Amino acid sequence: MTNLSMSPLDRSRFDEAAARHLLTRAGFGGTSAQVEQLVAMGLNEAVAYLVEFENAPNLPVADTDFDKDIRKPLTPAEREMVAMARRGNDEAALETIQKLRNERDGQDRAQLKEMQKWWLKRMVETGRPLEEKMTLFWHGHFATGYRTIEDSYHSFLQNRLFRTHATGNFADLTLRILRDPAMLKYLDNDESRRGRPNENLARELMELFVLGEGHAYTEQDIKEGARALTGYTFNDDSFQFRDDGHDDDPKTILGQTGNWDGDDFARIILSRKESSEFLCGKLYRFFVNDAPGMPSNKVAPVVKALAAELRKKQYELKPVLTMLFKSQHFFDEAHRGGSIKSPVQLTVQTIRELGVPPRDLATLNSATDLMGQSLFMPPSVKGWDCGRTWINTSTLFVRQNLAVYLITGMRPEAFDWDANLAQWPTTALEGAIAKRMSASKASASDALLDLVLAVSAPPERRKQFKSFTDGLGGDLRGERLVSALCLVTAMPEYQLC
Repeated sequence: MTNLSMSPLDRSRFDEAAARHLLTRAGFGGTSAQVEQLVAMGLNEAVAYLVEFENAPNLPVADTDFDKDIRKPLTPAEREMVAMARRGNDEAALETIQKLRNERDGQDRAQLKEMQKWWLKRMVETGRPLEEKMTLFWHGHFATGYRTIEDSYHSFLQNRLFRTHATGNFADLTLRILRDPAMLKYLDNDESRRGRPNENLARELMELFVLGEGHAYTEQDIKEGARALTGYTFNDDSFQFRDDGHDDDPKTILGQTGNWDGDDFARIILSRKESSEFLCGKLYRFFVNDAPGMPSNKVAPVVKALAAELRKKQYELKPVLTMLFKSQHFFDEAHRGGSIKSPVQLTVQTIRELGVPPRDLATLNSATDLMGQSLFMPPSVKGWDCGRTWINTSTLFVRQNLAVYLITGMRPEAFDWDANLAQWPTTALEGAIAKRMSASKASASDALLDLVLAVSAPPERRKQFKSFTDGLGGDLRGERLVSALCLVTAMPEYQLC
């Protein structure tokens, strides 16, 4: 790692490779034409275009996008009917009630699948890639799994919350997550009350959301924080503070004593320097390098610089992201290809970068699930481990087959090498290859590798690939280009971004 400077990259060094790196990390990649547009903008304007995305075309999100009443609470009359059936052991009535519950369960799971397709489609089509990328980041940071909350509309509301505050204020988002029905249910705070505080939300707020495990707090601080959060619950789709369930006695959290509620608790821990450094460490792994041990002691000054900017800007994220995306450190060669594509990144980037059609969204979501990342279903409150955990003998097989499916439209069991492979317009990619060949005198095979891979393939692999493409005969067009892409996407380097 040769460059730890957080000074802005020299404008003259913002070339196509740098712009492609920026577009991949701050979004989900893009076509050669989109990369060229960023180069033409220059570094400052390109970063501003991605970070200050409010002026870009938006895909609207409305309350009515999904059915909010599948899990609506029972009315008083309905609750009384259920109670009477149980008291009277009315088997017919109880069977009817259970049947209705099963129907709602099925409807809610079906809606969740539609939501998965909806979000994946947004990532593919958005003109605001950083907005969706940060929504995905928050989904892994404030991880909340559908299988526990079992309310798809609450998952939708949380997703909308993350998008609305994607690059906003971290402290504000933290306060809002304490009022989020999905989070309150997921960590059992909806039933936390005076005399019986539940510690889950308080613990994860300190360990995983704000301070980081083992930083600055004690077990007693968690217990006191849990008391502060008593009474924080929800009714239907809205937050509700139940004063009669709140512990209003004095609490001591991180050395500060007062009649604290949940908001006070959050403000106290957010005031600690550790909170800014913890968040910036996670942003570093997400946007710069997710290799084991990152961020390391060697790059700790980078995280501290970002954290200092975060504190200076009162936890506003845009200045921090702008600082990062302009920095020499971000563009250092050591970080190009320094991260493994997540299943979602792999899927969306393949579509956006190559220009292939998205095919069947349900199939794509099934594939990301098999690869270890199911939207709205993080494996635990820790989110996804990311990095090298994405790659094993099972997931690598799926990753390769997914790329072939996107490129050819053929599922693995039906795959056949014939002239019908070219099922999408390859002209844009063909033009980019020809342009690169003309500018650099590179072969068609080298031009394709340079356009698609985040890092250069070893000389021997490039040689083997050229031998393969030469054997196809003719220019890399149509089905020949499709065949070549199937091999490129099977390379180890394609798994990196």
